[in-house]
Amino acid sequence: MNSDQASASSALERLQAKAGQSFPNITEARRLTDATLGRLRGILRDKDPTDTSIVVFGSLARGEYTAGSDVDWTLLIDGQADPTHYDSVRAINDALKQAGFHEPGPSGVFGNVAWSHPLLHTIGGPDDTNKLTTQRILLLLEAAAVCKDEALERVVTRVLTRYVEEDRGLLYARKRAIVPRFLLNDIVRYWRMLAVDFVHKQRNYAGGWALRNTKLRLSRKLIYVSGLLMCFSPELDGGEARWSAEGGGVDVAVLVAFLHASTRVCPLDHLALAALRPSITEATARALFEAYDTFLGVLADQEKRDHLKNLTFDDLDRGDALFRETSGIGRRFQEALNKLFFEEDPELRRLLQDYGVF
Repeated sequence: MNSDQASASSALERLQAKAGQSFPNITEARRLTDATLGRLRGILRDKDPTDTSIVVFGSLARGEYTAGSDVDWTLLIDGQADPTHYDSVRAINDALKQAGFHEPGPSGVFGNVAWSHPLLHTIGGPDDTNKLTTQRILLLLEAAAVCKDEALERVVTRVLTRYVEEDRGLLYARKRAIVPRFLLNDIVRYWRMLAVDFVHKQRNYAGGWALRNTKLRLSRKLIYVSGLLMCFSPELDGGEARWSAEGGGVDVAVLVAFLHASTRVCPLDHLALAALRPSITEATARALFEAYDTFLGVLADQEKRDHLKNLTFDDLDRGDALFRETSGIGRRFQEALNKLFFEEDPELRRLLQDYGVF
């Protein structure tokens, strides 16, 4: 563990000290995440062939797993094509079903294979589908290998290297800020895609609308915030001098290694590190994590989770009490984010205005 990861690993504890309170639902979700990942390692041992990693996404990767969570996974392949890869996918699916885990959603993004070649070489352009964009960005923002991690680590390094090496503004601009804009723009695109696809699903998958709305306003938004902070972190953590190569310019390998380490920091820890900045008030830090802790408490309550999942549009029109509650949680989270990025920290405000907006 390098110093950046060590700092992140204690971020929640330090955030709780700053806020002057604990966040029990976050703590319990992390405990259940660790236990579930340990269980999965036993169930899926030897089911990942050579040059592959079984990668989980979603709440398991974020450290936010609750009893009602799905297991979103893919078999990431970074090697030669082999017909037995699909046998491995069936074996993984069967093992998870037998163990009683919830299946991934019906979108087809998870529960199958992902190939490294299109993830690396298809960034932008007409062949970069929503599925590829989702898989690539989530590999960077919320992914964890269950067993063997070599394939995942190789793919993440190569994808990050492409984002950095092809960012001419980052490498060659006369007045340089260390913000990887090629990467940042793809993360922004993914967030906007989530918002647009939410309306598509509203039309085509009416069931579960309220639960998807709640997640969009909290856990999906947290992923986006984490991506922004990851892209801003080289500028916040040392500026140009730390990344300079001998003879001038940016040391690509050093910057890629830093960004790679950042991908292993879970989104809530990215947020905690931001909230620990000296300019951020205790009240804002508390509001951010109170809102998110309350959200995880709702998801951990199976009755409430099922209620949101089963709400119809007619129920919403009549004014559902639980949906009003979760909407209020989302508003409080957004208000605290506004204070974090726009009101209390001038450096975060500058970076967001200069790179996150225009």
